[in-house]
Amino acid sequence: MVGVVEAEGQEQVALRAAREAARAGTGLRILHAVEWPPPGTADDGTAPEADGDGRTPPDRAERVVARFSEIVHQRFPRLAIEPDHVSGSPAPALIDRSAEAPLVVVGHRGTGGFPRLPLGSVSLQVATHSRCPVLVVRPGEGTEPVGSRVVVGVDVDDVQPHVMEFALRAAGSRAARLDVAHASTRPELLSTGPTGPLLVGRETRPIAAKDLLEQELAPYRSRWPDVDIRTRVERCRPAHLLVESSRGAELVVVGTHGRTGLRRLVLGSVSGEVLRTAECPVAVVPVPAAGE
Repeated sequence: MVGVVEAEGQEQVALRAAREAARAGTGLRILHAVEWPPPGTADDGTAPEADGDGRTPPDRAERVVARFSEIVHQRFPRLAIEPDHVSGSPAPALIDRSAEAPLVVVGHRGTGGFPRLPLGSVSLQVATHSRCPVLVVRPGEGTEPVGSRVVVGVDVDDVQPHVMEFALRAAGSRAARLDVAHASTRPELLSTGPTGPLLVGRETRPIAAKDLLEQELAPYRSRWPDVDIRTRVERCRPAHLLVESSRGAELVVVGTHGRTGLRRLVLGSVSGEVLRTAECPVAVVPVPAAGE
């Protein structure tokens, strides 16, 4: 599912979603929402106001979806397209339908790139509350792959299987290398000495973490033998490492901590910072609900 608006660069967002759907062997739902009455006005029950061409807001929404459907059909003629035009705010509509989709694709309308992505934007709301993974694409990014590398951020002490599986599927379907990145700035306890706990030195921690990460990744390597999995362990801020790794990558995959959930995105978590500053599309993978 992709959410579209009438704005510059949205064609690339729709085509990126179409490529993901074609790669996954699914159809594509194209959603456009029109708020009527406009925010801040009273709903007096009157009929929607028509424009100069006699079209009402629902008519215009249908026209928007039809235009993007035609753009997608020209590039992906075999792809099944489902139009979806709704009355209301776009974020709740996308979030509500995310329970029925394997992936939601959204762009953002900020200028100057992710550093200016506003906290109240539709993209961030959807990434925060979606029931399925969300791919956030900057309008203007091409629809063709720009690199043969997918990056996934992990915590060596808590490698989340749902995040790793998503990243492995993404790398496998792209015939891309998977870079598994871990970064930490916190001191680590090695053992207890005569005067108390001993700290691991700066040069020791990355080596120990890399060994531990390799152990955690062994089962994934055996299940995905065709994916070239490489590790990168650094002592730095996690968001800094992921943003640096995003340069020249096709995709960055991030998850959210199970104890805090996606709402941490709006509070400056690693995932939220990567959304704002990464130099390639970012996939946010939510914690699965119980029983999923």
